[in-house]
Amino acid sequence: MNFSQFYQKIQTILEAELPFGTSIINEGCDIAKDIEIGRTAFMDKLGVDSELEYKRQCIKNQQIMYHAHIGMNTWRDTSEALALLFRTAEESGFVVDRAGICLDRRMGLPKNKRDQIPAETGPMLKTHKQWLQVGQVVPIQPHMGDFMIGFPASVENTIQALKAGVTTIGNLSQFFAHEVPMWTDKVTTAVETVKAISIMGAMQNNGTLVHSYLEDGFGALFYDCATVAGWAFLERYIVEDLLNAKLSHCIGGLTSDPIKRAGWIFTLHEIHEHDCIGSMIYGDTISFGNDFIQNRGLVAEYLLWDIMSQLECPTGNAVLPLPATEALRIPSADEIAEAQCYGRRIEETARRLWPHIDFTSAYDFSAKLYSAGKSVFDKALDGLKEANVDICDPVQMLYVLKMLGPADFEEMFGADKADEDSPRGRQPVIPTDVYAMSQCIINEYGHIFDNPNSRSILKGRKLLIASTDVHAHAITIIHELLSRAGTKIINLGAEINPDQIARAASSGSVEAILISTHNGMALEYAKRLKTELDRQKVDVPVVMGGILNQKMEDVALPVDVTTNLKELGFYPSPKLEGRFRKLLEHDVISEKKEVSHGSP
Repeated sequence: MNFSQFYQKIQTILEAELPFGTSIINEGCDIAKDIEIGRTAFMDKLGVDSELEYKRQCIKNQQIMYHAHIGMNTWRDTSEALALLFRTAEESGFVVDRAGICLDRRMGLPKNKRDQIPAETGPMLKTHKQWLQVGQVVPIQPHMGDFMIGFPASVENTIQALKAGVTTIGNLSQFFAHEVPMWTDKVTTAVETVKAISIMGAMQNNGTLVHSYLEDGFGALFYDCATVAGWAFLERYIVEDLLNAKLSHCIGGLTSDPIKRAGWIFTLHEIHEHDCIGSMIYGDTISFGNDFIQNRGLVAEYLLWDIMSQLECPTGNAVLPLPATEALRIPSADEIAEAQCYGRRIEETARRLWPHIDFTSAYDFSAKLYSAGKSVFDKALDGLKEANVDICDPVQMLYVLKMLGPADFEEMFGADKADEDSPRGRQPVIPTDVYAMSQCIINEYGHIFDNPNSRSILKGRKLLIASTDVHAHAITIIHELLSRAGTKIINLGAEINPDQIARAASSGSVEAILISTHNGMALEYAKRLKTELDRQKVDVPVVMGGILNQKMEDVALPVDVTTNLKELGFYPSPKLEGRFRKLLEHDVISEKKEVSHGSP
């Protein structure tokens, strides 16, 4: 993309009717005047007024803060899991400092829209009483990250959370890459996001923190760590310089290299000008497999480095011991508690090792990353300004960046020089771990698609691929592999609704549909997709891959729905080498096509 093309795209984006940022900021500040931050059981027990105050104590005392991630199907099950976690900690003699409440994605919608959408993993907070219970059920400080700030319900959720005593609220990064089901009004989403951050900014002196998990937004979709660092600069500019709030970054879920994990903490400390108040270091989620024993070893590895990096450079980032089952399903309360116990043993070793560890490689990585990231940030602000974006208006900035997308942003403002033969026209300065892993998977499975049999089946075929949620790397990999076989691909991308798939399949005359899913909604999504396909008179094979489970009534954890998907006539493929490979081997595409045309 050259500047002329970039300019034209920005002008098209700016055709949207956007209110002035100053008026939205003023609305947020007015709302803040009537909010009184509640007190949680944790605040009362520890004698603090906010998580920020507690984090500063941890930094001063070199105390390691611990985070647990909890999101059972209902609030009742979630509160019971919190109680079990607290009892375990009390009996074992340690403290769980905070718990992330993983809400159902419907919570991002305005309250009157939520019952119209299929349930996903995580609890729904339906009443003011339930919101208040979040901070009272146990003396563990609640953290509200997913589907809060960054969504249409940003303001109403932020108000409820603050009244419940939750002072760290996010997830800003989700604004850019996530959508809530059946919602298309991106202007309203941008306005509500700015208004919510303005509320947090007006209450900054009360210890509010705006949480942003870099790898849960565009950071997950960039190929270069330098672009992610530039994005961290950009988020800080919008939140702190334009909206007067305090930004608290999170990193780690898509980073497995221990040097990079430590280096990222050092880099964020520099980006925040040595006043970094980190949210948490997420556990390495991309290295997990099916072997729980191996997974525990991986937890020990990353946790060791995360704790030592906090001893080396205290930023208040809570560490997260992931349960060994994380990659396969939602962990149970017992598994979450077990991981927390495990983490304390790792800390003992980390404290003994830290004085003897040489962090030179991590600091070198950080220096390179900071410099390259600052270059991305400077180029982005200059380029946006030159394209007539008001870089001092937060509404305009958020909306333009969201609509621009990660690929075009990285192509325009990436750190390295242009290279037509490289992805997105640039050679990454430091490839992200998840991008490098994607390339490894493409190389590993390439032979399935490169062989003559697969090419004879797939060459010239027209297939549609999409993801039900933000997890887009799976369809990126499938896109590349199918392209090798000569397939014509309609890639709808991430966060796609069933009606969008049906319309695209009908108008595009596709021969098969490939869906990736992760959010515990596989069956409900499949039912809706089947209804929409029938309505559009589309009868082609549908392959569903990923985490094939569904949130069910009165069941604490999502259940496997592979059999149910088969009963709908879909082809479940939880692994690339599974059903999808059989689809190729037996040419189900042709078989289905012949049946739909009445052939024997």
